Amino acid sequence: MTTSGERLQKVIAQSGITSRRKAEQLIIDGNVKVNGKVVTELGTKVTGDDNVEVNGFPLEKEASVYYMLYKPRGVISSVKDDKGRKVVIDLMEGVSERVFPVGRLDYDTSGIILLTNDGDFANLLMHPKHGVEKVYVAKIKGIPDKRELGRLKRGVKDEKDLLKAANYNVLSTDKKKNTMIIELTLQEGKNRHVRRMMEQLGYPVMKLKRERYGTLTLDGLKPGKYRPLSPKEIKQIRNSALKL
Repeated sequence: MTTSGERLQKVIAQSGITSRRKAEQLIIDGNVKVNGKVVTELGTKVTGDDNVEVNGFPLEKEASVYYMLYKPRGVISSVKDDKGRKVVIDLMEGVSERVFPVGRLDYDTSGIILLTNDGDFANLLMHPKHGVEKVYVAKIKGIPDKRELGRLKRGVKDEKDLLKAANYNVLSTDKKKNTMIIELTLQEGKNRHVRRMMEQLGYPVMKLKRERYGTLTLDGLKPGKYRPLSPKEIKQIRNSALKL
């Protein structure tokens, strides 16, 4: 057992033997062992190195899988939605493993999102200290000057968060329509990061797309489609998180 990894009830549910709610009850009732010891705490976390038994039977470990999806706008970055809206899992036809999204993209944001059943991989990429680069292209209302754009790298306060970009690049401006298209590189990913940052500057985002995640790009992938990551791509993005 470890302080990192995935919650035990989530691992049990992802194995496909029961729902997460029923997995929680199995734990509470003392029907789950980790490395030979009964565990009744719901907050317990396990990794792929831990041996989990449910009702005396070892939990079969799914082979780890890794996918990249081109998420369209109007899709929720979740396994399910209580309002019945389309979620990213609905687009993963043909995938039998119980995958989940690595982080989130807003409902109205398109672009790269990764899905996996490997909790350690997901935690590695999402942990703020690793600073995996994500590149977004935003169409904004208004045309900020260089001084205002400079604030992006220094940081913009919104509530308790300091929102900033590691870098930016102006791709085009349209004075007639009073719009700008700007590329933003982030090394962190707070909730609605780009939208909140630009709103605080007074230039609301009209359209937003994540075009790069670490070493991965959308090249060759159409909206709503997905593909498995190659072993080389998995290694590269792991290394980018570990700064190897």
